[in-house]
Amino acid sequence: MTVEILKHGAAVNECKELAALLTRYTHSKGNGIHKTDINQLEFMRESSASTSICSVYEPVFALVVQGKKEALLGEETYCYGAAQYLVVSVHLPLSAFVTEATPDKPYLGFKLNLDPVQLCDIIAQTTPGTSRKENSVRGLFVSNTDAPLLDCAMRLTQLLDTPQHIPILAPLIIREIYYRLLIGEQGEAVRQIATSGSNMQRIAEVIKLIKADFTKPMRVEELAGQASMSPSSFHHHFKLVTSMSPLQYQKQLRLLEARRLMLAENFDAANAAYQVGYESQSQFSREYSRMFGAPPIRDIERLRTA
Repeated sequence: MTVEILKHGAAVNECKELAALLTRYTHSKGNGIHKTDINQLEFMRESSASTSICSVYEPVFALVVQGKKEALLGEETYCYGAAQYLVVSVHLPLSAFVTEATPDKPYLGFKLNLDPVQLCDIIAQTTPGTSRKENSVRGLFVSNTDAPLLDCAMRLTQLLDTPQHIPILAPLIIREIYYRLLIGEQGEAVRQIATSGSNMQRIAEVIKLIKADFTKPMRVEELAGQASMSPSSFHHHFKLVTSMSPLQYQKQLRLLEARRLMLAENFDAANAAYQVGYESQSQFSREYSRMFGAPPIRDIERLRTA
């Protein structure tokens, strides 16, 4: 399934000023993800379409300033471009790649890591004591950027020119970004990131447990108990949030870590498979090929020569 959000032209035009700023800040640094003097803020620049990069995304607000990008979650594909943003609300294994970029007009992205504690504080102030109907929602969504949210991104970026003001003003602007997300069209999904006892938060806590111990056999009944749900209800809500079953989620974590071990630490396929919890080498190779499009050895050779 492909999810593509129509963008509005006015916001795209307003993004051009922000694109000029990001171009200036990233031009001398080249392609890649670049940290800034604002702790939660990073910029991304790519001068050509990229191959799919698989990793576990943490909660994040990611605004496309120029170019286009796609994100794959399970069997869902999310397409988004300039003046659109993606929010990931729980730790999710994603494949993401740039689909539109040139040396003259590179892909430019604005990425702000989300802090559930800060979100919770704003929720408490905006809706004190309010009882809200809660439904499970996907832990990833794409939306159009409106003018106030885009203005926040611009002002936060401009602070990099006056670093002496960052300690005081950056937290205020970031807080405003959170507020804009909370009152925007996907506000309910953002709200559940930090709402105590929500289905999403309970699933998020279980995801942390799976991530911390993904090499061991999974006991779904125990995880359901941690979430205070029946096994069938837990499976249902887990799939609504992550687009995959708990076992599929664990499998993707294992394969991503095995790939990292082979690429960064020179493990061979057999040792990498054993390290992440596989007992069958043939099963590991089969599932690895299905996820990454090639057997382990060929995939790692391809990555090293790319």
